[in-house]
Amino acid sequence: MGDTGRVAPTDEDPLAPSAAAGEPPARQAAPAAAPPPDRPPASAVAPDGRMPRWLPRAMVLALALIAAFQLGSWAFHQLTGLLINILIAFFLALAVEPAVSRMSARGMRRGLATFLVFTGLTVAAAGFVTLLGSMLAGQIIKMVEGFPDYLDSLINWTNHTFHTELRRVDIQEGLLHSDWLRKYVQNSATGVLDVSAQVLGGLFQLLTVALFSFYFAADGPRLRRALCSVLPPARQAEVLRAWEIAVDKTGGYLYSRGLMALISGIAHYVLLQALGVPYAPVLGVWVGLVSQFIPTIGTYLAGALPMLIAFTVNPWYAVWVLVFVVVYQQFENYVLQPKLTARTVDIHPAVAFGSVVAGTALLGAVGALIAIPAVATLQAFLGAYVKRYAVTDDPRVHGHRSRGPGGPGMFTRVRRLWTGRRPGGAQRP
Repeated sequence: MGDTGRVAPTDEDPLAPSAAAGEPPARQAAPAAAPPPDRPPASAVAPDGRMPRWLPRAMVLALALIAAFQLGSWAFHQLTGLLINILIAFFLALAVEPAVSRMSARGMRRGLATFLVFTGLTVAAAGFVTLLGSMLAGQIIKMVEGFPDYLDSLINWTNHTFHTELRRVDIQEGLLHSDWLRKYVQNSATGVLDVSAQVLGGLFQLLTVALFSFYFAADGPRLRRALCSVLPPARQAEVLRAWEIAVDKTGGYLYSRGLMALISGIAHYVLLQALGVPYAPVLGVWVGLVSQFIPTIGTYLAGALPMLIAFTVNPWYAVWVLVFVVVYQQFENYVLQPKLTARTVDIHPAVAFGSVVAGTALLGAVGALIAIPAVATLQAFLGAYVKRYAVTDDPRVHGHRSRGPGGPGMFTRVRRLWTGRRPGGAQRP
């Protein structure tokens, strides 16, 4: 009777019968893990669907890099002429560096020593140009005065050979009233301004090269000090060593060119003197300097003037001069130049030839002129970092092929095939 008010627990009761008083109810088992829904990565799309913050900055950075590249390319193409002039001035300063350093070591101020060296070079070049110009002007005047006689002799030879009746008066009137002469005069009149502009541009480039080379030579120690001040001590030693190598190689290259100019001038002087061509000493100096210090077209410019003056003496003399120039050029290219270049610049003749071809393809005549000292400097500088080993005493090193063990040589096999013998010695059936 006392238990009538007590309700018996059932299965639907939310509390388990064994649960202690005050104990929290047990958690229900979590359902099976379901695959999460596909979501785009947080770095591509913002949670609210807007453009991520890094994308505008990346686009602006890419556009800025493209604009900087285009600007740098445009500036480089605009400054190519100035950079080439500075490169020529640098190598010219390296060439006069030994003379300036010697004079400076004897107590003379470096600026004054540089000024004296450049003044001497300028006076020598001006004297040579003046002497050559006066000689050329005299020969042109002589050719103009003797042109009627040359024309008469040519007309007489033509009439006698081809049985024609040409007269000098008819030829002169035909030339004066020809359309070809009128167009030539008009084109020459319109091209005077272009020639003047080219001459002024050449003089400005020459002044630019002279000014930069003077500063490079006079302020050489200051330039080296400024360059080394931004480098660690180990790099400073390497830069100074590369500078000294460049000075030595450039000086050696100019020495070889000067020696070849001397040999070429003497050879052409002997020929012109033997033929009785006037101004033989000046023409010899012209051929030697122009053929050696003007690359690519220097040989043709050097040989044209002696041929022209020899033609005024005797037309056959011009043919002899042409033959001698061609033969001597082959001798110089294949015999003289490789030996002198290999001795003074210390590079292989094939490397020297390849460097000249590559320099011409990159920078034209300037590249052909500075290619050999540049390659010689690079080769000498990198040679210190190449580890070399002792070469084994193998016959193949000296170009002798070793035969296999027990095998006959090539000559023996060919002889056996020719005579019809088998390797064992028996005759072929």
